Amino acid sequence: MANEELIAALRDADAVRYGEFELSHGGTSDYYVDKYVFETNPRCLELIAAAFAERVGDAKLAGVALGGVPLVAVTSVETGLPYVIARKQQKEYGTANLVEGDLEDGEEVVVIEDIATTGQSAIDAAEALRDAGAVVSRVLVVVDRQEGASENLAEADLELESLVTADELLADAPDEA
Repeated sequence: MANEELIAALRDADAVRYGEFELSHGGTSDYYVDKYVFETNPRCLELIAAAFAERVGDAKLAGVALGGVPLVAVTSVETGLPYVIARKQQKEYGTANLVEGDLEDGEEVVVIEDIATTGQSAIDAAEALRDAGAVVSRVLVVVDRQEGASENLAEADLELESLVTADELLADAPDEA
């Protein structure tokens, strides 16, 4: 069941846009969910943090840089659970870590991400976390675009859980295409 309050907040914030958009994986779409709009909107962040808090259990949190960082931070504040950040690439200076923050070997970690399309960034984050010693089996996202992420994550032994699916977000939406 969709979180109607979150869907309304995403729409009210104008986070859902219609037109022709190129997506990060190279495909195109007639709609776009603008993560920067909802990740900078206090009401959206409040609802997302509360919804994620209900789902994370007592696992350590991990945010995928860059989009997952505001989400994991507000979820950490909501739950009191610590978090780490999974980078997409190592920095060429400082510690050069792929995982930033305190992570114990064997620690259970849940990955938090903004939008899942193919799921590749979440898979890469989970692999970096696993290489660092974490046990990762779940990925939580705000929006599942329903374009293969669930299946791709399953192949990497990861379960995808979304707060909202594209079908739910776009259902009964004004015809703006």
